[in-house]
Amino acid sequence: MATPILEMKGITKEFPGVKALSNVSFQVAENEIHCLVGENGAGKSTLMKVLSGVYPHGTYTGEILFNGKEQKFGGIADSEKAGIAIIYQEMALVPEMTVYENIFLGHEIGNGTVIDWDETIKQAGDMLKRVRLDVNPATKVKDLGVGKQQLVEIAKALSKNVKLLILDEPTSALNEDDCENLFKLLRELKQHGVTCVLISHKLKEVIGIADTVTVLRDGKTICTLDAKAGEVSESILIKHMVGREINNVYPPKDHKPSNEVVLEVKNWSAYNTVLGRTILKDVNFYVKKGEVVGFAGLMGSGRTELALSIFGNPDHYRISGELFLNGKKRTFHNPQEAIDAKIAYVTEDRKTDGLILIQDVKQNITLANLHEIANNGVVDNNAEVKVATGYRGELNIKTPTIEQKVGNLSGGNQQKVSLGKWLFVKPNVLILDEPTRGIDVGAKYEIYTIMTRLVKQGMSIIMISSELLEVLGMSDRIYVLSSGRITGELPIEEATQEKIMKLATD
Repeated sequence: MATPILEMKGITKEFPGVKALSNVSFQVAENEIHCLVGENGAGKSTLMKVLSGVYPHGTYTGEILFNGKEQKFGGIADSEKAGIAIIYQEMALVPEMTVYENIFLGHEIGNGTVIDWDETIKQAGDMLKRVRLDVNPATKVKDLGVGKQQLVEIAKALSKNVKLLILDEPTSALNEDDCENLFKLLRELKQHGVTCVLISHKLKEVIGIADTVTVLRDGKTICTLDAKAGEVSESILIKHMVGREINNVYPPKDHKPSNEVVLEVKNWSAYNTVLGRTILKDVNFYVKKGEVVGFAGLMGSGRTELALSIFGNPDHYRISGELFLNGKKRTFHNPQEAIDAKIAYVTEDRKTDGLILIQDVKQNITLANLHEIANNGVVDNNAEVKVATGYRGELNIKTPTIEQKVGNLSGGNQQKVSLGKWLFVKPNVLILDEPTRGIDVGAKYEIYTIMTRLVKQGMSIIMISSELLEVLGMSDRIYVLSSGRITGELPIEEATQEKIMKLATD
């Protein structure tokens, strides 16, 4: 290995009831892109929070060497002063502030009492050029797309003379062009002396950009692989991540949909009164009992809007068209009416809309169906525990206790809690919006297995996904959306990535 800029030796970090890191060792060579991979809960983000001072010295055991010197960071400011910067999946920008204000927020240019705004704007412009972002520094961050906000975050890190840049799931919300732009920038930064540590669940991205890959599993270092020496492949990474080989990412389809149509939508249109435009136009589709129907399309095609309009019609949507459930025409004025009709919707944004992170596992699982476990308006605690324990086992939710706060769980286990919450309403139609976003390959396989089991039991599933391989791997039929319209329907036997993309761009 080349000269290490970073060495972490014997790092152990414990939380109440769980050992997140156990004697982890991690080395990063100077001027490389080092990817850190592992299942949700493997300890990746925890290790980087130890490194960046989020978990200060004294809250863990082990040793950190940076540029050959032992470091005892008491907080983020200490690690930044040493030249380490971390960019999280949830970006830390202030939307109402300008780009230049965000870049120098916390280390303003001035004489201590007065900020030199002219110099701030000038230097912000220089940083934007360095990350190849052509925007006016006076633009408010809220007016930028997610990809451009990501570049502002990197410019902010570079303004602190960063030597080691850590990116935690940086592409989770980016489109393909923004991803490629980001990776091109990281390669350029490497040539200019910036070392990068990249955490990602997307193994194809890892294979495409990594010089070195370290795999964590269950809070332990499993291996470090040299990509340049040909040691890295998708199958090798999966084997090390999950501790077993997964020869087929998608479970075999051993169910056969019936001919019974459970849900049908006719001439469905939606007008968004906030945006002042039509977001869905003349949508027609149906779902049969025991069937997985995939919905594909590019970002902004209307997939999530369609799901929301079916699940109780948000206040700012004006809907026209007809919805039939088991052959009977229905109209839902709010989500509760849809839930009462046995329709459930698992949101794409579990942290904001799907779960209450400060509440525990059992409270989240029972949240959508409290009347089932209540007597005269009072929740039966014993019943709540029984229900939550049942779903914990059925969905293999990895948590030390059902009293654990959901915010402390890994992304994959949070997703299982979100799924358990909606399974508890006992739906006949389950809408899954990006069901595996931000979770690792092992947790994905578990979600897929659960989906396969549910349709075999007769449930109907609508699955919205941005991953074409996922749509192809899990669907019985596929609808493709473009600009709020359905541009095609494909039986799975005829569907290919090329056909889907052609319909998605019509």
